[in-house]
Amino acid sequence: MSPLLDDIQIRDPFLLSLPGSSEYLLFGSTDKNIWSGPATGFDCYRSKDLASWEGPFPAFRPSSDFWSQEQYWAPEVHEYQGRYFMFATFTAPGRLRGTQILSADRPEGPYQPWSEGPVTPRNWQCLDGTLHVDQEGMPWVVFCHEWKQVHDGAILAQRLTKDLRRAEGVPVFLFSASEAPWSRALDVPSVKDREFPVYVTDGPYLFRLTSGRLIMLWSSFGDDGYAMGIARSESGTVLGPWIQEPDALWSANGGHGMIGRTLDGGLFLTLHQPNNSPDERAAFFPLLELKDTVLLQAAAGATSTSMSQGVDTASSGNKD
Repeated sequence: MSPLLDDIQIRDPFLLSLPGSSEYLLFGSTDKNIWSGPATGFDCYRSKDLASWEGPFPAFRPSSDFWSQEQYWAPEVHEYQGRYFMFATFTAPGRLRGTQILSADRPEGPYQPWSEGPVTPRNWQCLDGTLHVDQEGMPWVVFCHEWKQVHDGAILAQRLTKDLRRAEGVPVFLFSASEAPWSRALDVPSVKDREFPVYVTDGPYLFRLTSGRLIMLWSSFGDDGYAMGIARSESGTVLGPWIQEPDALWSANGGHGMIGRTLDGGLFLTLHQPNNSPDERAAFFPLLELKDTVLLQAAAGATSTSMSQGVDTASSGNKD
């Protein structure tokens, strides 16, 4: 029996639309316990309608000599120069968390290591790297410098070589989590004794609107738990400056999202909700595209399954 979205435990969902085969591939953090213990790898699921899915299929399984064997997080798959590249977060005892690039000649994998280890700084705690190709065709990894090192989590951009094998130059600071009016300091017992307030940055995802404006989704914590907001680049480039929208796009117990396209070109938001394990599930919500930003079309209280069916019916309502 094909699983429905409500059957699939997944965090940090990333959806790849494949118009050529009229299907979608769903990736994400898919180990039952992503926080501790040995990791299995990353799975993917296939669907024609965003409601019923086939899988799981193994997208990445580490070899015995792969440097990381635990905490496999947030895989993203991007087509670039005729291949498919997976940006994913890994860690290991004695090494700091970072984003490694994997590659495959098919979108579903199997993926193999591509970059020379992590492309984020080796002496930083980093996570959730995403690919951005600028208007000159140059690739960047945009990633989070984790609050565990800097208290106020930051998002930075790092140039990559054109073959995506390694980083080039130095990271460029874009913004800190506390700059967003909707972001709140983390309030959990494990951070109570820290000298400075802790602000989280998660899941940056860049999207160029039809107008040419560049926006970024990213996640932190707000008044009602895990949340996701939008930053806008005033220059239209990855270097910003980045201006934070005052209110969260998604405000309650869900986040780490991206913007997907339906097979007929409509836009929708992908995120996981709720934020607690093992209950997290992928959810899809139609988006309305404006000149400078995107807005949710659908009611936030709808279920994952009903919204996944509603994406296609609402997709024609987008405008420039």
